[in-house]
Amino acid sequence: MRNCLALLCAALVLSGCTMGPNYRRPTVAVPTTYRGLSPDGTAQTETATLGDQKWWDIFQDEQLRTLIHTALRQNYDLRIAASRILEAKAQLRITRADQFPTVSAGAGITDVRTAQSKFLPAFETSTGQVNLSAAWELDFWGKFRRATEAARANLLASEWARQEVLSTLVANVAAAYFQLRALDLELEISKRTFASRQESLRLTQILANGGATSLLDVRQAEQLVFTAGAEIPALEQQIEQQENSLSILLGQNPGDITRGETLTEQRQPSQVPPGLPSSLLERRPDIRQAEEQLVAANAEIGVARAAYFPQIVLSGSGGFQSSALTNLFSGPAGAWSFGASLAEPIFTGGRLRAGVRLAEAQQQTAALFYQQSIQGAFRSVSDALVAYRKTREFRAQQELLFQSAQDAARLSHMRYTGGATGYLEVLTNETNAFSAELNLAQARLNELLALVQLYQALGGGWQQ
Repeated sequence: MRNCLALLCAALVLSGCTMGPNYRRPTVAVPTTYRGLSPDGTAQTETATLGDQKWWDIFQDEQLRTLIHTALRQNYDLRIAASRILEAKAQLRITRADQFPTVSAGAGITDVRTAQSKFLPAFETSTGQVNLSAAWELDFWGKFRRATEAARANLLASEWARQEVLSTLVANVAAAYFQLRALDLELEISKRTFASRQESLRLTQILANGGATSLLDVRQAEQLVFTAGAEIPALEQQIEQQENSLSILLGQNPGDITRGETLTEQRQPSQVPPGLPSSLLERRPDIRQAEEQLVAANAEIGVARAAYFPQIVLSGSGGFQSSALTNLFSGPAGAWSFGASLAEPIFTGGRLRAGVRLAEAQQQTAALFYQQSIQGAFRSVSDALVAYRKTREFRAQQELLFQSAQDAARLSHMRYTGGATGYLEVLTNETNAFSAELNLAQARLNELLALVQLYQALGGGWQQ
């Protein structure tokens, strides 16, 4: 008994060592500024960033906020990500339990009766027993602690994965809503243009019937009507399909979507500071997830290396056993046993070495993926910055183009009414004005989508 206690104490003292490397964050090349900033270099040294703002501060449309709230409650991708966190928590508890002893208790009663035979009389005997047993594999080489470290990192990775799903969901709902409002605007433009061209066709037919113009002008006016009319069913189809897509993001069956502000009423932040590139490593959920996966892979190396060394198991049991239940807890009924075992792998056919090499290769893969994620994040921010800046410039030019095309269409109508030109000039300028107005709606949409892309690229959207 004394020897067993001494062995146990010595094992506890020496069980503090762990195999494998401790985690160190890999060195990555972080740029001092983002490419894609405005040429004057504004906000290159500001620490504030658009990514730190809450999504309800970025998107001012109350109906859009309601849709995002609904998606955060009901979206299936987000609910699946939350379930995976519960799985990871349970796996962590299972893995951590290996560090502790297992204790079990048992009790039993056995009654045996034999029949009388020619040589032996009949007899009956009863036996009762109660026992408590324990077994403990000492974590002498840190195998279980490294496994727990890996499980904890996997839990954190699953939590960051949920944040990434949340950020993506907010961006997708906003983008889908803006696309829906753009289609609504294009449908409104097409219906208004269709009605205006129908009236123009009516007037042209009156002139043709009076001999003031030719049938060719009537046919050209009809082309304008048919062109605008053909856009209406195509846009109505796209609107219903876009509503279906947005409904799925909300975790609902396909159906109508309530609208809020129009596309032209959507407000944007007065400034979009990107912040410092170094802060992106702490704010982007996908980078944090990749790093936790690297931490887990690093810990698995220690688990693999620990398999080279002996397994030390302490076991013991104690209890009572007696044929008379009244004497079960007294007299000589007590019984106990203690023991220790050691198992050392001698020949495994290279399995252990291959296990270590596999863990090291997986750690290297995770490290490369982490570095790749960082580079991809810097690229997405730079792409989003230049996209937002250039779409704003394009939208401003498109507004000027539409104003010019609209005025040209007005002047051509005046010239045609005054007999100074043919209807072909009206046809050309009306077509240009219609296309310019539709392109302006698309330019406004692209500007809003670039804002959404920039907000997500900067790691925004998951903060609650």
